[in-house]
Amino acid sequence: MKVFSLALLTLLLAAIWTGSQGVSFRSSYSVCCYQKMFFWQKIPASSIKRYQKTPSHCSRKAVRVELQNGRKICVDLEQSWFQQYLQKKLTSTST
Repeated sequence: MKVFSLALLTLLLAAIWTGSQGVSFRSSYSVCCYQKMFFWQKIPASSIKRYQKTPSHCSRKAVRVELQNGRKICVDLEQSWFQQYLQKKLTSTST
């Protein structure tokens, strides 16, 4: 019975520790973009609420875009429509 209790306690402590580690691990990578998250069609500029480049620790360089409806998608930074969007944003903020 002691062996079972010790094993159960060890398993419980390992689960708690792994869970707390997993939260911090997921949170640091939640800003990364993965293959299934990419959106390849042009998005109207009026639909874009904000955007942020992915951090350097992410395996794919991309931009996380939050739409007006709250949906978050990933966009390839090199897409021509997004480059045009950035240029318009730069020129509109500099004037």
